[in-house]
Amino acid sequence: MRTNQSYSFGAEMRLISVILFIVEFVRGAVLVSLLPIYGAKTLGLAPDVIGAAISAHYLVDTLLKMVTGYLLDRFSTRIVVQAGLIISLIGVYCLQFAELPWMFIGAAALYGIGMSPIWIVCLTKVSKQRRAAQMGLLYTIWMAGLGSGPIVCNILLDVSVSFTYNLLVSLSVAACLLTLFMSKERADTPIRMPLRKQLAILKGRLRAMRLLLPGMILQTTGASMLVPILPSFAEQELGLTGTQYSILLTVGGILAAAGLIPMGKLSDKMNGKKWFLVAGFAAFALGLCMLASGLGFWYCLLISAVLGLSYSAILPAWNALLASYVPPKQEGLGWGVFSTFEGIGVMIGPAAGGLIAAWNGEIAVFWTSAVLFGLIGLFYLCFPFQAFAASKKAINK
Repeated sequence: MRTNQSYSFGAEMRLISVILFIVEFVRGAVLVSLLPIYGAKTLGLAPDVIGAAISAHYLVDTLLKMVTGYLLDRFSTRIVVQAGLIISLIGVYCLQFAELPWMFIGAAALYGIGMSPIWIVCLTKVSKQRRAAQMGLLYTIWMAGLGSGPIVCNILLDVSVSFTYNLLVSLSVAACLLTLFMSKERADTPIRMPLRKQLAILKGRLRAMRLLLPGMILQTTGASMLVPILPSFAEQELGLTGTQYSILLTVGGILAAAGLIPMGKLSDKMNGKKWFLVAGFAAFALGLCMLASGLGFWYCLLISAVLGLSYSAILPAWNALLASYVPPKQEGLGWGVFSTFEGIGVMIGPAAGGLIAAWNGEIAVFWTSAVLFGLIGLFYLCFPFQAFAASKKAINK
């Protein structure tokens, strides 16, 4: 009996992992490539409209994460995931008819509905015995899908916009069909404490973590504000083809992924999280300034490598700093707070980037993002980490 349960669990994990990869592949392709390029070239929409559409997508996705757990407690995982993906499919399909700004923004928001259920279901399927290995696998699948989607999409867009769009719609249909083989059981979600108690704890956590909030919000804002204008900037300002743009994304992504473990080990060994953050944010700001200068492809390739390595220096040190603020036995609440505030930056960043591009050009978006990353690095350079230690003691009381 135990063997059959183990086999069933493994088969279920493989199935939802495939669905997760497809969903994230399409999501990365749609948000990073299709919406900016299709919206600008085919539909003739302004950058501020494209930015608002991407922000609307993330806004809906973030808000629905709050109710997905509630739905999973009351309905089977198949119904919740299937309903979400069908609505998202409708959103992607409606993009071809979204010639008016409000229709384009609405279609992008509709597409955001089905994103969160599949990820939360994946987390509920992770076993306690192999938590680290299975979480590592899920994050690898997530990053592989989200990263490869824009790369493949950019190459195909050079060939045919309609073929690329139809391919993404077909993949969305395939993800919906795969949900037919999912289990009808409810997700194994933890028991929730009363809302009033959660809000009281949340208030205390925010007060103690206030020193982290500027970095949490500004870094996601600075990064996400580039999303609406990256493809058009690469083509119009840098003179790059879709294939060359994909090469830049690939080089930056590979170096970022390859550098995560070495940089994390080096940060732990040197006990220098502050300086890894300062150096990483400063290098990121400098790289964006150089990109805004309009250099050639080979220079951009070198800058992309620097940005990837900078990210690999920032992420382990930043997550280690955040993890030290998560109180024992309240990990879910702590990480939920962090995700919410980082999500604020992701929601407002694309809209802000689109507005700045419409107001003063796409280069201004790069300079603004560079200034934000520079300010974050300066903040952590000037602010003594002893203050963080004091607030850490307060949060663990």
